[in-house]
Amino acid sequence: MAVPKKKTSKSKTRSRRASSWSLDAAPKSRCTQCSAMKLPHRACQSCGFYRGRQVVDV
Repeated sequence: MAVPKKKTSKSKTRSRRASSWSLDAAPKSRCTQCSAMKLPHRACQSCGFYRGRQVVDV
């Protein structure tokens, strides 16, 4: 039966766990009105349209 010879250090354990914490860049989509890049499911910052209608006065 395999038994570790040495204790695993805190830094080794933490670095192994932290490898899955990295964040990816937020996905972008094109606005249908002005073709500017925007976050999906949010109103466009440049023209104020969301799902084909204006929801924010810009």
